[in-house]
Amino acid sequence: MIYADYNGSAPLLPVVREYLKKRIDTEIYANPNAIHSIGQKVFQGIEKCREVIAEVVECYPDQLYFNSGSSEGVSHILFSVLEYAPKNKNIVITSPIEHAVIPKALKFYQERRGFKLEMVDIDDNGVVLMNSLEKLFQKHGETIALVTIMAVNNETGVIQPYEQIAKLCQQYRVEFFCDTTQLIGKGDFSFRSSGVDYAVCSGHKVGALTGTGFVMAKEPTKLKSHVFGSTQEKGLRGGTQHYIGVETLAIALSDFQTHKSKLKNLSEARLKFEAKMKKTFPEVVVVGDKVPRLAGTSLMSYPGIHGQAVQIELESHDIFVTTSAACSDNQPETSAVLKAMAINDDVGRGVIRISLSYSHGDKDYLQLEDALTSIYTKLKKIKSF
Repeated sequence: MIYADYNGSAPLLPVVREYLKKRIDTEIYANPNAIHSIGQKVFQGIEKCREVIAEVVECYPDQLYFNSGSSEGVSHILFSVLEYAPKNKNIVITSPIEHAVIPKALKFYQERRGFKLEMVDIDDNGVVLMNSLEKLFQKHGETIALVTIMAVNNETGVIQPYEQIAKLCQQYRVEFFCDTTQLIGKGDFSFRSSGVDYAVCSGHKVGALTGTGFVMAKEPTKLKSHVFGSTQEKGLRGGTQHYIGVETLAIALSDFQTHKSKLKNLSEARLKFEAKMKKTFPEVVVVGDKVPRLAGTSLMSYPGIHGQAVQIELESHDIFVTTSAACSDNQPETSAVLKAMAINDDVGRGVIRISLSYSHGDKDYLQLEDALTSIYTKLKKIKSF
């Protein structure tokens, strides 16, 4: 079996599963905010995890706050910046390729606070154009409240020039929120050297438990409480901490740090796989193949063959993929991201997303190649559209 939907949600890492088996048998269960000794032991465990994770992502521990994942993190950051923005700052710059949570949240603030959105241009590979961004800075100047552009696209795996964006934001003294959900635990990232002001992480994307994650803020005092409660997470996020989830997140990111050298082999195996598929089927399109991408992500299409048909056939081979973003996998049409990249429906409706991790390699891609060769050969005789 090959599970190839790591961009959607990663299975629990083996080290996490082993940890949980042992953890369940311990007696260290308590509210980490209680002052008794067991509660304090749990609290100390959370703080140790904060230090471990901060070392991996290269931030200071007091810049990192635990939550339920990136969707909450996005909401927290946008609330902190936009709800409290001065009235003269009414422009938000974003891109047309963001994860769905960003445009939905920004629409809320458009309606609530009257913010105006400006879209930065992208090229045919889905990469933000820096000259377009600079023109927007020159046009709007001090009226810009925030720039929010992702680090890596969840569908294509294309890596954005987020460090260049951060430098430009610093030059114009504008805060930059970078959605790093698909980068942390899958590629090199240093919060400190990146220059971004805010970033997020979801535990389930990296092999930890679902329902855990964190936000990072360069200046933590700018974060505002958005889940009311007591003093948890320095008063910024009420509710008893998901401490076992936090523990698994620290283990998962530590495992990535230990094995991230394997990303080179993963990337090489992916490139060989894509080259073979395009040689066998010249019609095949690999979206974003001319620019840097995540090591284990391929968004591939055979124009005229519906991606869902390929997905179903792959499942009969015990291989599990999605057609674009997992959260919109049930919508058999060209995604908003691909439309923004000016990709036509013949290609867009034919895509499948293959996303693997540093634990995979040549053997997995050979199995994928064999299965897809058989499937495309079969389905091209009866094209879907």
